[in-house]
Amino acid sequence: RDLEDRVEIRVVDRAVASVDGKVITLTQLEFETRVQLINRGGTEAAFASLDGEDLTQGLQLAIAQRLATIEADRFDAYPLEPGELEKAVADFTNRIGGEGRLQQFLDAQEADVGDVGLVLRRAIRAGRALEGRLRLKANVTEAEAKRAKADVAAWRSLPIDTVRQLLAKERFDKLVQQELTQARK
Repeated sequence: RDLEDRVEIRVVDRAVASVDGKVITLTQLEFETRVQLINRGGTEAAFASLDGEDLTQGLQLAIAQRLATIEADRFDAYPLEPGELEKAVADFTNRIGGEGRLQQFLDAQEADVGDVGLVLRRAIRAGRALEGRLRLKANVTEAEAKRAKADVAAWRSLPIDTVRQLLAKERFDKLVQQELTQARK
């Protein structure tokens, strides 16, 4: 009892998920969520507070990406092209505001450029794996495009190829959401 009174117990980090036997900590999740948001143009995420919704979406994305890359690894699929990761890191650096701002971000996150690269590599490969799996399912026949063009007033004046692309994008986005929901289960 005396020892308990003298020892301060402090939680350093906590596990938020486990994918294929590997733990994702809250610290990792916050970092990955920030990198993903910045990579999509949300540069304010570098230093802003993340709310519960940000972290929930970040966790869903982190799990889905890990599952997709695990599957890709099993088949040696979707490797990065030479120089592709370096370009992604350079684009990230430009997006965040240059080398100085990147270093501030890394210092605040207690991370390095290799950590950013790991998140970006996973995002690229997972995106390709998801697209490869769903692109064929999202194809739209000419007959489907003609029906959609007739049914949707805003599409009636558009060329059939444009309607087909819009319909395919809608279908692809819906399939992605279904895939992410399934991955979460």
